[in-house]
Amino acid sequence: MQLRVVTDQPWDVTADVLAIPIIGEPTFDGPLGELNKRTGGELASLAEFGELRPKRYTSAVAASGELAASRVLTVSAGEADKIDRETVLHVGASAQHRLGGRHARSLAIWLTPLADVLDGGIDAVAELVARGVVEGSFEPKTLYLDDVATAPPVLDELILIAPGADAGSAQKAAERGVIMGEGANHARSLSNRSANDVTPEVLAQEARDIAERHGLWIDVIEPDRARELGMGMFLAVGQGSDNPPRMIVMRSGKEGEKDSLDRHLAIVGKGVCFDSGGISIKPSERMEEMKMDKIGACTVIAAIQTVARLAPGTPLLAVAPAVENMPGSHSTRPGDVVKALNGKWVDITNTDAEGRLILGDAMTYAETLGATHIVDVATLTGAVSRAFGHLITGAFGTPQSWYDEVVTAADKAAERYWQIPLLDDYVPDMESWYGDLQNAGSAEGSLIKSGLFLREFRTVPWAHLDIGGTGYFRKTTPWAARGATGVTHATLVELALAGAKG
Repeated sequence: MQLRVVTDQPWDVTADVLAIPIIGEPTFDGPLGELNKRTGGELASLAEFGELRPKRYTSAVAASGELAASRVLTVSAGEADKIDRETVLHVGASAQHRLGGRHARSLAIWLTPLADVLDGGIDAVAELVARGVVEGSFEPKTLYLDDVATAPPVLDELILIAPGADAGSAQKAAERGVIMGEGANHARSLSNRSANDVTPEVLAQEARDIAERHGLWIDVIEPDRARELGMGMFLAVGQGSDNPPRMIVMRSGKEGEKDSLDRHLAIVGKGVCFDSGGISIKPSERMEEMKMDKIGACTVIAAIQTVARLAPGTPLLAVAPAVENMPGSHSTRPGDVVKALNGKWVDITNTDAEGRLILGDAMTYAETLGATHIVDVATLTGAVSRAFGHLITGAFGTPQSWYDEVVTAADKAAERYWQIPLLDDYVPDMESWYGDLQNAGSAEGSLIKSGLFLREFRTVPWAHLDIGGTGYFRKTTPWAARGATGVTHATLVELALAGAKG
């Protein structure tokens, strides 16, 4: 896709579709009035008819009249005082997603209305809108089907219209947004692929291919070596499947190298390629969604690739423990006690609380490789979805200063988190009769207990992002298809790039 930033007026730009952001209740004066005039009053007529509405992310397609574009698409952004970076991102995605099934090869988007109300102006809007258009183009049905009638069109050209702006600066920002969007879509593609398509071994090969393309170091730990190292929790989860586990480790930069913020950052992602629950088997309803339990691993693999594209050589570790959690004659049983990599004995009382087991060993291993700061990403609990729904990611962190750095990156990434306390009063509920702790206590406070369990397997600053609600959508939104969302990819990338050298 060719990307261009132009400083022309929107009515002079030639494209198949001209997208016009609408802020609040439209008033047809100034440039919007001129656009309405040149459409022959079509925009005002749509507003009067109720087709052009101020409700956020609603859209309408109109005839273009005397405009240079062939069609006009309005996308409402809501009230001006409520527009933030996430809104702008979703406006861009909504424009492209709205064109699903339409025949368009070029899309032009007028940036000025959004830049007038968003901190950062044109450059910020250019990056977010370009990223949004790329993310809005994702359609998971195209992973296996050659012809999907409702898929968003494959654009030959995206034109961002910014009259009076510094086109060069906006172009650079937009190009960054495209790369961010492509990384998120790569994570989504891997995540949406079926369990018979992506086994732990296949995911490891995908990581190898990425490492080769971008000059990254990679190590894939197979079961025999994991056993020698002492990764008892990791092996316990994967031993019931005929598809053996793989601990995938990728690195940008030199071994142990610190970034400009004196960090050796590790991003760790849960990679359960299919989660049946093991012996503690899940209900059959929606079990097909459990191919999505690898989203965390897919996200960190995609994130280190994006960092390598935007700032090659930035010190960064990505660790992705990949397993299948299956019932079988060799499966771990409730009541089995295993020794973790850090030496703790863990009483496995519920084999469906498996993500925290593989993450625990992965985080410990990241520290042995020199990690000074850790962020893990996982579709860890259903409790987080019940608490916050599908639009807010639950998060833990310690110390607070490190959590605050993660949130700063999240704000730039246009992603939403809500901090959950690590309440020590719940620790006694996790005590084991036979080991140091159990992996699943009583249901009360289960979300907090998941974070408390993970806290036992790191000694450095750490944050945990639970995407059990936000990792994938069960229904379409105005800005996204069903399936994996790519959430946290941008946060991880921004966090790593904050320490980029040069």
